[in-house]
Amino acid sequence: MTTRTVHLAVYDTYADWETGHTTAHLTQNGFTVRTVGPTTDPVVTMGGIRIQPDLALSELDPQDSALFILTGAHLWDSGDDLAPFAAKAREFLDAGVPVAAICGATAGIAREGLLDDRAHTSAAPFYLDATGYKGGAHYLDTDAVTDRDLITAGPTEPVAFAREVFALLKVYEGEKLDAWYRLFHDSDAAAFAVLNS
Repeated sequence: MTTRTVHLAVYDTYADWETGHTTAHLTQNGFTVRTVGPTTDPVVTMGGIRIQPDLALSELDPQDSALFILTGAHLWDSGDDLAPFAAKAREFLDAGVPVAAICGATAGIAREGLLDDRAHTSAAPFYLDATGYKGGAHYLDTDAVTDRDLITAGPTEPVAFAREVFALLKVYEGEKLDAWYRLFHDSDAAAFAVLNS
């Protein structure tokens, strides 16, 4: 990996809660998180938080990134406003740079054809079926999936989503990765000692 910069897509109705674990622990482990908006104009999240993007989508080059993160948003299901983000995800994968998509973003990348031949998950099979994609046979009913540099997760799995990101970027490995997940997903206090050993 030549860069320790991760790019987080932000847009109006961005689902605030879906990437909190991911970005907080990446930052605490030596990564820089930069936000990418449709432009550099402020966006407002689903929770009403105003975010000033660090750069516009048109400025984002996969070679400057370790990972592109796409979160859910109402906009994924209400038109094509976010289609350029899915197209950028294709550009990343074509360049061999990982992408992580959660919740509604999985529908966006399904429309882009990125799930047609990869194992993946989402909110439910019928949610992705509504996109007209061709990847239904590769759908897995599980918390989160990684297949060939693409991570997918459903809307209720921000911790499992983070775990997949950490495994892919080698933030935590082996026992520590398992301990991190047990602590934040299962509230297993015994995992704290392992994680901080």
